[in-house]
Amino acid sequence: MSVGGARGEPVLEVRGLRKVFPLRRGFLRRTVGAVRAVDDVSFTIARGETLALVGESGCGKTTTARCIVRVLDPTAGEILFRGPDGAAVDLAALPRRRVRPLRRHLQMIFQDPYSSLNPRMSLLDIIGEPLLVNGVRRRDQRVARVRELLSLVGLRPEYLQRYPHAFSGGQRQRIGIARALALNPSLVVADEPVSALDVSVQAQIVNLLQDLQGELGLTFLFIAHDLSVVKHISDRVAVMYLGKVVEIADKRTIYAAPLHPYTQALIAAVPTLRPRDRARGRRQRLAGDIPSALRPPSGCRFHTRCPFVMDVCREREPPLINAAPGHHAACHLIKPE
Repeated sequence: MSVGGARGEPVLEVRGLRKVFPLRRGFLRRTVGAVRAVDDVSFTIARGETLALVGESGCGKTTTARCIVRVLDPTAGEILFRGPDGAAVDLAALPRRRVRPLRRHLQMIFQDPYSSLNPRMSLLDIIGEPLLVNGVRRRDQRVARVRELLSLVGLRPEYLQRYPHAFSGGQRQRIGIARALALNPSLVVADEPVSALDVSVQAQIVNLLQDLQGELGLTFLFIAHDLSVVKHISDRVAVMYLGKVVEIADKRTIYAAPLHPYTQALIAAVPTLRPRDRARGRRQRLAGDIPSALRPPSGCRFHTRCPFVMDVCREREPPLINAAPGHHAACHLIKPE
């Protein structure tokens, strides 16, 4: 099932994506189990839209992103990507040698601005490397493009001969953004790009991404666990729990009327200036930790922590149903539209 709600032509359609990591032990490396990191995930992203993928650490957000950009090979499912020519290509079915020409249209911003930049390379080499790999051999052309990109992300063009150690965390993330934009991609996957930064710097990077999206018409898959950040940058939000999408809707609907108990708990954890209003609400706090993906609970995977658990939750897994126009959720408490 392709979970929609996106406006216009989809740039990305993920259908039934699965990623299983076999667990091997012993001298012969025999398979003794499997970690179902991503289990039947589906969503779409329209051109020019920002879809936020949220959830606790270990829910499968980053694994989903790495499968989409083919850093990891999916176990099953489809990843239909539409580049500038509008033709749909299933990235999941392509061998790696055929994925490489498409990488210029599908770029990634990494979480850690310190480890994602080579300390032995100057900014000219770091940002200009995608250009060199994709056929821009003339140095003067690369220098001109790197200067343009540095100005675009709010850094001075004369910094191009400096090295990463000379910059702060926020500046390094701007360098990573410039590198991702070097080839004018159709889709940018931002894997928690502000989680390693100070709060004041987080706001600057979020504002930068929004400005770049408006100026360049970018499409974002924005991965985060901080819903206060997601609220400012996303158009739609998909909530993941233990490898599955449990709710997906537009931003206003998710924050105003979340349906799944897990989504309600996540929103309840967002800091607020009016805690008394929250105390009078109906949202519940979660107890315990997320279960292991090696041995997920039977039935609904959230039933071990859900305050509204019923017998059916332990026996049968709820499907992701259309609870309202553009609003999908997976919970036995929810009635289909």
